[in-house]
Amino acid sequence: MRELYFYLLFLLFIIIIIPALLLIGSISGTKYRGRDIKDLNKNNIIKVYNINTKKVEEFELDEYIKGVVAAEMPAAFEIEALKAQAVAARTYAIYHLEKYKDGHPDHPEAPLCTGIHCQAWLSKDELIKLHSENWMKEYWPKIEEAVDSTKGLIITYNDKPIEPLFHSTSGGMTEDSEAVFASKIPYLRSVPSPYEDGAPKLRDVVKMTVDEFISKLKSKYPNVNLTKNNLQQKIKLIERSQSGRVMKLMIDGEIVSGREIRSLFNLNSTNFKITLKRNGYIEIETLGYGHGVGMSQWGANGMAKKGSSFEEILKHYYTGVEIKKIY
Repeated sequence: MRELYFYLLFLLFIIIIIPALLLIGSISGTKYRGRDIKDLNKNNIIKVYNINTKKVEEFELDEYIKGVVAAEMPAAFEIEALKAQAVAARTYAIYHLEKYKDGHPDHPEAPLCTGIHCQAWLSKDELIKLHSENWMKEYWPKIEEAVDSTKGLIITYNDKPIEPLFHSTSGGMTEDSEAVFASKIPYLRSVPSPYEDGAPKLRDVVKMTVDEFISKLKSKYPNVNLTKNNLQQKIKLIERSQSGRVMKLMIDGEIVSGREIRSLFNLNSTNFKITLKRNGYIEIETLGYGHGVGMSQWGANGMAKKGSSFEEILKHYYTGVEIKKIY
């Protein structure tokens, strides 16, 4: 009988007590990578290097996120798109707090900065100067709603915060990370982005004379032999990515990357086509705006217009992720 008593007591401990302790632990503080979120940002107060004042400022995390959303995405966008941007911005901040807890190499005093080097941020005063007080009255409550209604949510992959890259307009399909950056990242896969109609930089054309075009190329690649007469024979497309972006060109035997050409001619994207016109001009037509990796902001807005929630938007653009509440 005594053995039966201890056996029942043991079962009670296994079935009831342990799950209860785990539940209490999950309520008291969500953890990832074995660390409580409060260990990362000291009760949600974060340090950010302000590139304008050249000083480190302290912010409550979600107040900082509001300034990021206002700077990074048009406030006239659908609320679900703004929520997606808010969760992405919060995730980006948490990712940097973890990766650069002792300070970023480019700004050692803080893991984040207010420039596009990290993610853009604007103060309320800067937003009023950029837009107007009427803009603040109309749109700031919407930005607050997007951030407050997603409070504590971040994007994770294998229970770790992701680096949620985003860009303005993909041109119909996003890009694999390794086609643009150094490494293959499982959640940054190429996916369709069909709802980008209305994006101001979906398509663009850069025009110049043939002489200007050749001069620019020779300034970067002085050894190439280019003339008006041999241009079409000397420039060859070598490789495009799955999404249509130029990976490699051959210019008079020299292999150059699409990113180099984009930078040289200040193009909107690496998805471009170079055409020699009969009137002696060169036209470079581009599709999309930005590096093309991760979430397309205009695509997110298009999905929101079609009825998608912010969770659906994020899980579409970031492959195999989960949305988790960490505080």
